[in-house]
Amino acid sequence: MAITFQPSSYSGLVDQDNGMVSREIFVNSDIYAEEQDRIFTRAWLFVGHESQVAKPGDFFVSSMGEESVILCRDREGEVHVFLNSCMHRGMKVCRYDEGNTPIFTCPYHGWSFATDGALVGVPFYKDAYHEELDKSQWGLIRVPRMTNYKGGIWATWDPNAPDFLEYIGGFRTYLDILFDGWDGSEGGTEVIGGIEKWMVPSNWKFPAENFIGDRYHNISHRSVDLVGIGPSGQGRRDNSDREGAKSLDVSFPERGHGTVMFLRPEDAQPVQSYQNDPVVSEYFYQCEIARKERQGQLWRILAGPGTIFPNMSFLPRQPRSIAVWHPRGPDQTEVWRWFLVDSAAPPEVKEFLRQYYIRYSGPSGLTEQDDMENWNYAHAASRGAMARRHHYNYQMGLGYAVTDFEDGGLKLPGTVLDTTKARAGEQNQRGFYSRWREFMAARDWDELASWRNNGSAC
Repeated sequence: MAITFQPSSYSGLVDQDNGMVSREIFVNSDIYAEEQDRIFTRAWLFVGHESQVAKPGDFFVSSMGEESVILCRDREGEVHVFLNSCMHRGMKVCRYDEGNTPIFTCPYHGWSFATDGALVGVPFYKDAYHEELDKSQWGLIRVPRMTNYKGGIWATWDPNAPDFLEYIGGFRTYLDILFDGWDGSEGGTEVIGGIEKWMVPSNWKFPAENFIGDRYHNISHRSVDLVGIGPSGQGRRDNSDREGAKSLDVSFPERGHGTVMFLRPEDAQPVQSYQNDPVVSEYFYQCEIARKERQGQLWRILAGPGTIFPNMSFLPRQPRSIAVWHPRGPDQTEVWRWFLVDSAAPPEVKEFLRQYYIRYSGPSGLTEQDDMENWNYAHAASRGAMARRHHYNYQMGLGYAVTDFEDGGLKLPGTVLDTTKARAGEQNQRGFYSRWREFMAARDWDELASWRNNGSAC
C-alpha cells in the first residue's frame, strides 16, 4: 500500500528556493503511486488529435496516466473519451490501436457499447438477467471533462479542474505555434502517419524536464550535428533563422509549463530554408511571409521545445511533433509521438517532412537515441542506496529571471530568463518541480488554485 506523504515531506523533496530536487521522486515506488492519484487524475492530459477521429465511428486508443482510454467520434459526430474497461469485469473493450466501428464489444463476456458509451447489448439479458439490469447505469465510464483546442484533444478526470484555457494560461501563446498553420492561420494541422510508441527504462519526469528547457545537453548531440541530419542534409537548418536572435527560457512556475525559444531582431526578415528541395523551400518561405504579415511582432518568436505539465511535450518546428510520456511504473516510461503537418500543405511537403521525422525522432532517430541513453543511465545511476542520499542540482540561473520581459515593444508572457550569453538555465525545471510539489501536497483544486494565485518561487 502506498505511503501517504504529508505536504512537509514534499517540501523537503523539492527545494526550488535553493535549486535542489531529491532523487527519491524519480525512483521511489510509493511516490510514483501517489503521482497516479494526485497528478494524473487531476491535471489536463493530452489524449490525441481530432484528425485521428475524423469520421463517425473512428476511434483511437490512448492513455491518461496508467489508464487506457478510448477517443472516439459517435454516429452523431460528437467526440468522447471513455475509460477502456468493461463495467462487467473490467476487460478492455477495445484492444485495437485505432480504427472504425459501430460498436465496441467486450471479448470476455460480450457486453457491447455504442460509440456514445451506452450499453446496448448484454448476452442472456432476458434469461439470465430477467430483463432487470438497468443498462443506462452500466455504460462506459466517460471522462467528465474534455476539450478540443485547435485540433488537440485534452481531458481530465477531475470535474472541479479549471477550464483548459485557464490551465494553460499565458502559455497559450507558445502552444498556438504548434497547432496553428505555418502561415499563422488559425488551427489547420493534422497528424501524419502512425504513432511511434516505445519503452524507455526511466522515470517519466526525465524526458518531461528535458523538453521543458534543457539547452545544456548539446554535447549529447554533437555527433548528430556533425553528420548533418537536418531536413536539408546539411546540419541544422535554422542557423540562418536564428541570426542575431536572443536565447530565452520561458517558465510558468504557477502552472508547471515551460519552453525555450529564440527571439529574432525587430528588423528580421523571412529567409529561405530547405534549399535542397525547391518545392518545400518555396512553401515554407511563402508561409513565413504570410505569418509575419498576420502576427506582426509575434512572428519574431522562433519557438523551441516545451512541456505542458505534467507529461505532454512538443517540438513546434521541425520535426513538428508531440510527445507524451506515459508512466508505466517508477522505472518505465512508454513514449508516444505524434507528427503534425499543415493540412493544406502540398503532398511533396508532407512526404518530405514525413521522411525527415522518421530520420530524426523515435527509437530509430539519431537524436532521440542520444536523449534516451541519457535518461536511461541517469535513472539507473540514481536507484542505489548511496545515490538516493544526494539531491540533483538545479541552480543554474537561479535568481536571474524576470516576470515583465519586453523587447522592442513585444511583451512575452511568463517568467523569462535571458540565456543569450549564459547559454543555458534551469528555471523551467525549477518551475516544473515546484508545480509537481504543489500537486502532490494539495488535497484538491481549491488548494492548488490558492497556491497558484499566491505564486511560486523559481
